[in-house]
Amino acid sequence: MSVFNAKDFDRHEQVVFCHDPATGLKAIIAIHNRNLGPALGGCRMYPYADDEEALRDVLRLSRGMTYKSALAGLPLGGGKSVIIGDPFKHKSDSLMRAMGRFIESLGGRYIGAEDSGTGVEDLKQMAKVTSHVAGIRERRTSAGPRDGDPSPSTAYGTFVGIRAVVQHALGGNSLDDVKVAIQGMGHVGIHLAEMLHNAGAKLWVSDPVEARLEDARKRFDATPVALDEIYDQEVDVFSPCAMGASINDATIPRLKARIVAGSANNQLDEERHAVELHRRGMLYAPDYVINAGGIIDVYFEIQGDDEMAEMQKLDEIGATLSEIFVEAEERGETTVEVADRIAERRFLAPGVKERGNVAAMA
Repeated sequence: MSVFNAKDFDRHEQVVFCHDPATGLKAIIAIHNRNLGPALGGCRMYPYADDEEALRDVLRLSRGMTYKSALAGLPLGGGKSVIIGDPFKHKSDSLMRAMGRFIESLGGRYIGAEDSGTGVEDLKQMAKVTSHVAGIRERRTSAGPRDGDPSPSTAYGTFVGIRAVVQHALGGNSLDDVKVAIQGMGHVGIHLAEMLHNAGAKLWVSDPVEARLEDARKRFDATPVALDEIYDQEVDVFSPCAMGASINDATIPRLKARIVAGSANNQLDEERHAVELHRRGMLYAPDYVINAGGIIDVYFEIQGDDEMAEMQKLDEIGATLSEIFVEAEERGETTVEVADRIAERRFLAPGVKERGNVAAMA
C-alpha cells in the first residue's frame, strides 16, 4: 500500500501507522497541514473492511480538518486518527492507552479528540499517557455542568448553518414547517433533531438503532424511516449526520431536497459530486464549514473557557456560509470551490498558490 500514490493523499505532512501487538491496536494518524497551528482532530474507531479503506478515511478526514479550522478562523492545523476495530467488541482501556502513547510520540504535532466510536472516557485513558488530547475536562456553562463531549456544539453549529442555508435557498427567517430528513441519530443527530424540533421544523429520521428512532418519535414527533429510504423523502433539507460518502452517484438522483446540510464529515463521495448537486439546483453547505462546532468547542476548552466568545464563534458559521453562497452564485461556482479557495488563502504557506483544490508551488 503506497501512501504517496493513494488517491486521497494531498501533500500530507506525516502519516503514521501504529501497531501494538499486546493490545491488538492497529491505527493510522494523519497530519495534513500545520501552517496555522498544531493538527487537532478526532480519533475515530471503526470496523473498516480493510487497511485501504481506513487509510482513505483518515486522509480525507485530516485534510478536511485543515480546511475546517481555517474557515472557522482558528489557529489550528488539520489532523485525524483512526483505530481499526469494532468499538463495541474490540475497545479496551489498555488499547486506548496504547493509542495515547503513539499520540505522545508525535510531540504535540497532533492533538486527539473524540470522534465516532470513541468518547470522553476513552480520551481520559489516553490522557494517562499523553497530554496531547482534548475534550476531556468537565466544564461549567450557563446551562449547567457538562463533560468534554463536543457533540452539543457540533449540533448547534449545524443548526445555525441549516438556518442560514434555508434562509438563502427558501427565504424567510423561520424554520417553522421546514421539512428535514436527518440521516443518523447519534450524539450529534439527536441534539440537532431537538433544536430543529424546538424551532418548528418537521422531521424524518433514520438510524440503525431502533431505540434511537423511537426516542426521536416520542420526543420530537419525528417520522422514522428505513435506512435506505431516507434519501427518497419529500423534504426541504437532507441532513447527513452519520458516516461519510452518503452523497454519491447512487443517492443524488434520489434526493428530492433543495438543500444538503448536515454534520457528517466527507459527505461527498468524490469532489465531482459537488458539481452534480450544483447542476441539479441543490444548495450544498460544505461539511467542513457547517460542522465546525466541535473543533470550536475543543479549541475553547484548550484556551480556557469563554462561553460568550465560543457562542459568537459558533454563530459565525451561519455568516460564513452566507458569504460562500453569495460568492458561489456571483461566480457560477460550486460552494465547495468557493470554500476551498477561502481556506487555502488562509493556510497555504508563502510561495504556494491555489490551483483548484490542489496546492502548487509558485
